[in-house]
Amino acid sequence: MKKKIGVYICHCGNNISDYVDVEKVKDIIAAEDGVAIAKTTMFACADSAQNEIIQDIQDNNLDGLVIASCSPKLHLFTFRNVAERAGLNPYNYVQANIREQTSWAHSDNPKGATEKAIQLVKAALAKVKHSEALALQKIPAVNTVLVIGAGVAGMRSAIELADMGSKVHLIERTHFVGGRTSQWSKLFTTSETGEEIVSRLYYSVLEHDNITLYMGTEVVSNSGSVGNFEVELKKTPRYIDPDCKIEDDTEFENKLQKAIDICPVEVIDEFNFGLTKRKAIYKNFKSEFPECPAIDAANCTKCGDCEKVCDGIKLDQKEEYTTIKVGAIQLCTGFDPYEPKDGEFGYNEIDNVITLQQFKRLIELCPDKLIHKDKEIRNIAYIYCVGSRQVDGDNKYCSRYCCTSAIFTAIHVKDKYKNINNFHLNRGIRTYGKQEILYHQSSSQGDIYLQSFADSPPVVGKNGNTTSIIINDILTADKEIEVEADLVVLVTGMIPRKDNSIGNILKVPYGRDNFFNEIHPKLKPVETVIDGVFISGACQAPLNITETSKSTLSAASKANSLLKSGEIELEPTIAQVKSDICNWCDKCTLACPYDAISKIEHKGKQVAAIIEAKCKGCGMCLPVCPENAIDLIGFSDVEIETMIEALIE
Repeated sequence: MKKKIGVYICHCGNNISDYVDVEKVKDIIAAEDGVAIAKTTMFACADSAQNEIIQDIQDNNLDGLVIASCSPKLHLFTFRNVAERAGLNPYNYVQANIREQTSWAHSDNPKGATEKAIQLVKAALAKVKHSEALALQKIPAVNTVLVIGAGVAGMRSAIELADMGSKVHLIERTHFVGGRTSQWSKLFTTSETGEEIVSRLYYSVLEHDNITLYMGTEVVSNSGSVGNFEVELKKTPRYIDPDCKIEDDTEFENKLQKAIDICPVEVIDEFNFGLTKRKAIYKNFKSEFPECPAIDAANCTKCGDCEKVCDGIKLDQKEEYTTIKVGAIQLCTGFDPYEPKDGEFGYNEIDNVITLQQFKRLIELCPDKLIHKDKEIRNIAYIYCVGSRQVDGDNKYCSRYCCTSAIFTAIHVKDKYKNINNFHLNRGIRTYGKQEILYHQSSSQGDIYLQSFADSPPVVGKNGNTTSIIINDILTADKEIEVEADLVVLVTGMIPRKDNSIGNILKVPYGRDNFFNEIHPKLKPVETVIDGVFISGACQAPLNITETSKSTLSAASKANSLLKSGEIELEPTIAQVKSDICNWCDKCTLACPYDAISKIEHKGKQVAAIIEAKCKGCGMCLPVCPENAIDLIGFSDVEIETMIEALIE
């Protein structure tokens, strides 16, 4: 039991001390058994305070440390590092949260907040007295990363990882790289096209010796743990000879075109968001790479007509399965644009109501005049926040990029076709940062902005051949204004991929917005609770390309720094099975969310065993064990029981 403990009570500026009498807390704790030093400090996390704590530990030979401050989510590792620098085992340190759990929660009752703070610090003191000196686990690691998704985020990540010396397996579920970016032409704010960005990244990927690119490939299963994942991949064939390249072989291109013409299957073209149709065998758009075409296995009837006219088509190609070993996994699976419900602002009911993503493709499909449904377009109305900031729907969040994207597209369409009138019906424009320049440019060129409240959205109606939008415009003192539009563009937000099965395979948690969830938005913004699994780009949150690139670089550097030494240090706070007591009942495996428990043979009987590299120390297995045969290192029964006793004194 620890007998020389240092206790530090943080003011946190005034965040704690305005409502908690920190001096009273210090005085009461100072009288507790085992407390050698009790002090208050203005900011415990400040360098000067950290240095003072280190000096106290060394001068007084302290064997335990308690800091009462903010949430351990913020500074647990800060103060563990302080203990370690002072020569104290970092697991002989306990943090008491008297800001979020006391000061902020009970700001209306300072006396009660102070009493609660005293009890919390006493509980932390009780725990540290029984704490054990623990050592980090070390396991071998393979310096290879699996990057899932070959959009801008995935390709950029693969290049950065490869440049840092990691081997990379880059997989893409479709047969073309580029993701959503390949569908866009000019991009804000540089006016660089999606094709330029995708082609530059694609050829960089091909040229790098450390990167292996898999097309038409997805993850089927995953086993192992950080440093040594075993991932099974399924590759769907293109059904086209990969050695055939249409830009180098005019004869093959002619044969391929005959095959496309003869194909009896016609389906909606997802690349153009349903504005056009394509055959089951299709040549990619120029902004998609590689140049080699593909056959849509889901819709191909295998009639064989195409094989008769093009010897480059191989319908007998089979699915291939392979298993790779990687040390870390990075998810770059991107997003889907929100699909409005039938009737939402007239969508799928009024024929000239389309989404922003459809509008962007329409611009590319109309080189000279903007034509929709055989009608030339002059007046365009943009309705903002469709699928974002919903009052009654599931998507409460702001997608952030939509305002800028719509305004930039409005500028682009006016430059390309002239004689275009843009009406922006919004709930408040959010063109943050330098993108405000685009808003200024749009306003200067005569675009009209009308604004409504969230509970009073615009109403779209059809009267004969005329489509009108009625809005109560708060910028003109709630006047009812009617806009007649040739085309209504619904500015839709980002939502998570509809098929996010990879999240279930890897057991990556989702946030309230259903995007993949990081551990902490500031301290661990690209790490998940699954060690070795990182997230970046728009699979994590609505992000534009610039923000996606920054997120990707962060995840790549984290993955490389984790693996580059060839071994990984893991937290020692894990479950531990008392094999002599355990009588295998399988309840712990059912309770474990991380598949960290296996069944082994021990002294002639079946018992549970902890897979140390997978265990997160969540404690879910402990209460379900009927024999009490499982302990949690760092949270033993005696530690928890003494904490409870301290709290109920």
